[in-house]
Amino acid sequence: MWLWYASRAGGLLTLVLLTGTFVLGLLTSGRHATAHWPRFAVAALHRNLSLLTLVFLAVHITTAIVDGYVALGWIDVVIPFASGYRPFWVGLGAVAVDALLAVVVTSLLRTRVPPKVWRGLHWATYACWPIALAHGVGMADTGLWWVWVLLGLCAAAVLGALVWRSLRTHQDTMARAGVR
Repeated sequence: MWLWYASRAGGLLTLVLLTGTFVLGLLTSGRHATAHWPRFAVAALHRNLSLLTLVFLAVHITTAIVDGYVALGWIDVVIPFASGYRPFWVGLGAVAVDALLAVVVTSLLRTRVPPKVWRGLHWATYACWPIALAHGVGMADTGLWWVWVLLGLCAAAVLGALVWRSLRTHQDTMARAGVR
């Protein structure tokens, strides 16, 4: 039973960390900096939070498979919609894992990948996060109100960061055009 709890906790923590990583990525791409948080610190926090996200994703996946409560195999982690258990929702998790793996691999090879290729693949996070959230919603235990609050807070954080990033882009565009 403890593996089931570890899997659920690992999944929720992974989503929270992925949310933080996504928000920091938006702040980094928007060139966000303050006197206390220079851009290099935000970028370093983004990278380190990304690594921590991968650790808890591994915990989530491993405990879900090893638990044996439901029939999940290692192949279900990377082949979307192949699972016999909740194939759609587990499949969304597999899609999110695949997108995240593409981002991780290209980030590790960033110096060997053309910048446009890296940036294009890094945009996969724009698909990865909402798919991971949908996986969490579909797999969530509906009787636990705090899980829904947590999912809502993650969504609010990302929406807020997306709005900030969009406004920042608009302001930068207007400044380059000479409009005040």
